[in-house]
Amino acid sequence: MKKVLVLLAHPKYEHSIINQNLIKSITGLENIQVHDLYEIYPDFNINVQSEQELLFTSEIVVFHHPIYWYSAPPLLKQWIDLVLEFGWAYGPDGIYLKNKIVFNCVSSGGTDSAYSKQGKHGHTLREFLLPFEQTAKLCQMRYLPPFHIGGTHKKSSAELQKESQDYKNLLKYLRDTKDIPDHLYQLDELNHFKL
Repeated sequence: MKKVLVLLAHPKYEHSIINQNLIKSITGLENIQVHDLYEIYPDFNINVQSEQELLFTSEIVVFHHPIYWYSAPPLLKQWIDLVLEFGWAYGPDGIYLKNKIVFNCVSSGGTDSAYSKQGKHGHTLREFLLPFEQTAKLCQMRYLPPFHIGGTHKKSSAELQKESQDYKNLLKYLRDTKDIPDHLYQLDELNHFKL
């Protein structure tokens, strides 16, 4: 059983029904740790060594955040800037994240169709998340497609329940599966993977 580290970075988590439900669905699951960056570091003063120790002991890392101006909230960006140090995460001696699995779990007001070549934003969500994918590559990590909850303002309670269950099932599957199937890496979003 792999250890999963969910790095929650939501500056207005208390107002996000979507993210509260997603996190509630996985809280308390064995070997799945939710690490709320805004709760731990309200002053943005990140304890790099402590964060590196958490990463080192985890096999799967999830960047769980809302899409803010086509990117991540500022604390997650600062976390990446400080914690993924040269000589530790990448570079000649930066081997401590090698072969770990990483992906984004993101929520957005924009729908799935808005995040497409023909949609409102003119690009796929995966294209907007390219900095995360490239960061994973630099750190020799294995980057999976994102898990995306789009159109958050229009979700029914039944849809929210289903997507929370899908997220829970996905994390349990990744945690418990010895080898991640290659076809998962080819999906546009992990939501399209049927367990």
